[in-house]
Amino acid sequence: MRSGSKAASSEVALTFEPEGFIIRARSGDTILDAALDNGIDLPHECGGNCACTTCHVVVLEGAEYLSPMEEVEIDRLHGADGWTPLSRLGCQAILGDGSVKVRIVESEVV
Repeated sequence: MRSGSKAASSEVALTFEPEGFIIRARSGDTILDAALDNGIDLPHECGGNCACTTCHVVVLEGAEYLSPMEEVEIDRLHGADGWTPLSRLGCQAILGDGSVKVRIVESEVV
């Protein structure tokens, strides 16, 4: 869990497509933290520091329950393979109090 998260965070449903895995995550966690805590293989080559795009996801439902994007995430995403207006970096998108569904984007390996 990210440092500074509330001790009394609520549980939220987080769905990963295309597999359809539904996990229980804590509000205040990032999508990446929630994935790793629940055994979901979400690549994160930079260790979750917003220095790459390997944790790229597309938000299918519940974007309103995620933290707003900061400029560094926006800049990083514009160079990502498969970028869409609904793209987020799993290491930067903090879960709020509502269900979210995402699709993991496979990055091309060069």
